[in-house]
Amino acid sequence: MNDSLRTARVATFVYFSLCGTLMGTWVVNIPAIEERVGITHATLGGLLVLLGLGAFIGMQVAGRLTDSLGARIVVPATGVLCSATLVLPGLPREPWTLAGALLAFGFCNGCLDVSMNAHAVHVEKAYGRPVMSAFHATFSVGGVLAALVGAATASAGLSPAAGMAAMGALGIAIALVSARALLPTAPTAADTGSAGQTEQGPAAEHRGTSRHIWILAALALLVMLCEGAANDWSALHLKDVLGAPASTAAFAYGTFAATMTIGRLLADRLVARFGSMAILRYGAATAAVGITIVTVSPWIWAAFTGWALFGLGLSGCVPQLFSAAGHADPSAAGANVSRVAGLGYVGMLAGPAAIGWLTHLVALNHAFVLLILLCAITAVAAGILRTGSDRTREMTASSS
Repeated sequence: MNDSLRTARVATFVYFSLCGTLMGTWVVNIPAIEERVGITHATLGGLLVLLGLGAFIGMQVAGRLTDSLGARIVVPATGVLCSATLVLPGLPREPWTLAGALLAFGFCNGCLDVSMNAHAVHVEKAYGRPVMSAFHATFSVGGVLAALVGAATASAGLSPAAGMAAMGALGIAIALVSARALLPTAPTAADTGSAGQTEQGPAAEHRGTSRHIWILAALALLVMLCEGAANDWSALHLKDVLGAPASTAAFAYGTFAATMTIGRLLADRLVARFGSMAILRYGAATAAVGITIVTVSPWIWAAFTGWALFGLGLSGCVPQLFSAAGHADPSAAGANVSRVAGLGYVGMLAGPAAIGWLTHLVALNHAFVLLILLCAITAVAAGILRTGSDRTREMTASSS
């Protein structure tokens, strides 16, 4: 294995961590920004639609740019843009300006997310073994770092804008420094033609693959809806339902992100031993148990336990769905991953908003019953995934 591939893997870790840190910095500042702007949970839920919508649009744009220009150009460019727009949600004092800020930040975050995942698939293929979960683990590491910094800045009385501006400036530097280490990936004419053939589906096997991919995409929607709800409502749950101070509430997301990290660090090895289907099925079941604890418990310590189980259970689900899509048809890996990621982002868009709208009818913790149901559906439908050993053999064959 050459040094350039190892260096590219490290750089991919860096960009995943950067993306997680930038998003996590926004998440831990949500309670303070909500109070600053003077909006209700329901209004915040509506505004969060724009964050998800911006991410979805950005992902579609970045997907096309990555296909035409290569990830080595698009990943660092979007990293700079996402870092630069992080400060925007911390500035407004009115809902309509916050709406514009969230749309802009969401757009840039979506661009970074899809371009770095495209590069991660390329690195995974070059390695010839599952490594996708480890990349997603560093995204969660970024969330933990953001929670720690957010708790410290909240305790120190710093404004959200000051902390977000400092993190954004650091992110710009990191995105630029890491750019040279990325693989010089670019699509081939054969890949482009195969992706188009998959989209049109004239061949029977391509139609079958397409149906398989859309099922994976539907599961990604359910899982990422749950993850998005945790991102945007975990801190508010502790603050408003259980009465925790802002500095303590920030650790709800930090706990969720920490167990996501642990699970994803272990997931690649567990997939090789037990198979990706088991990771998805038992992970979703564990997540259902965790969010049930969050829903019914009146104690802060139990809520932390519930968020920890929720994160641990969800940790391996999205990487397995992305990886399965990427290897279902090697000639159309990029198009398939884009479909799964795209519908997953619809989940990210719908999750926070759905919880926000449900707070019109029930208390915030009771709205989490929706997440219990989605985790249960995912566990039942996990049989769509083939075993991890089968997928590993496919990856090894495609890389040889």
